Amino acid sequence: MAVRLSLWVALWATVVALPIGIAVAFALARASFWGKSLVDSIVHLPLVLPPVVTGYLLLITFGRRGFVGSFLADHLGIVFSFRWTGAALACG
Repeated sequence: MAVRLSLWVALWATVVALPIGIAVAFALARASFWGKSLVDSIVHLPLVLPPVVTGYLLLITFGRRGFVGSFLADHLGIVFSFRWTGAALACG
């Protein structure tokens, strides 16, 4: 059961993150635009921050009381915290 859940989360994290990652990587490598260093910093931020801080920021943002999470839960019925969708979001 745990292996199947891990594979499921990894699959969805890859499916969601891959197109976004390729687009951002292409933009950072080929394009010149205002705020490029800011986008580059945001992309590299999860590599510098400890995983605990990243998880805490994800819970604050996508939790039921968070800015994005409350909007998604109230208007679309999407809840990320303590579900496999939240794990896929964190992996992505």
